[in-house]
Amino acid sequence: MRKHAALDPAYPACSIARSLEILGERWTFLILREALGGTTRFTDFGTRLGVSTDILTDRLATLVRAGILEKRPYQEIGERPRSSYHPTPAGAELLVVLGALQQWGDRNCPPAGGPASQRRSRATGQRLSVAYVDESGQAVPLEDVTFVADAQRTAAAVPSRPSQP
Repeated sequence: MRKHAALDPAYPACSIARSLEILGERWTFLILREALGGTTRFTDFGTRLGVSTDILTDRLATLVRAGILEKRPYQEIGERPRSSYHPTPAGAELLVVLGALQQWGDRNCPPAGGPASQRRSRATGQRLSVAYVDESGQAVPLEDVTFVADAQRTAAAVPSRPSQP
């Protein structure tokens, strides 16, 4: 991730494009899944995911630079100091994205034996669905969702043309 990306005119204005610059690789979401599930140690990520150490090192560094995970030092007795990785509040927000990916996968490319896990409320145990919710707290059906461009940002992004004589 570039420093001060928001000030860089070459940096995409689209939030999706900016997010994909950080999150757009398969291993990144699998590392996040593990981190949000409580995995914190490098060796545990590697063991649980079967990812190479080079890729894991790179993805963890990207997530730390982006403020999605934070490093915390720890040391086992008789061992060298190491770092553990913990979700920041920005990282915790990605639980919604992971839930949406899981929900889509369960519906559109389900595994033969059914889902490996389910989204449930810790408080009630009820199943959860990921949805758009309006300002009044009501779920909005997908067919009623649209992305509307900010007219001021769109106008600022389009260079004006010289008038024709």
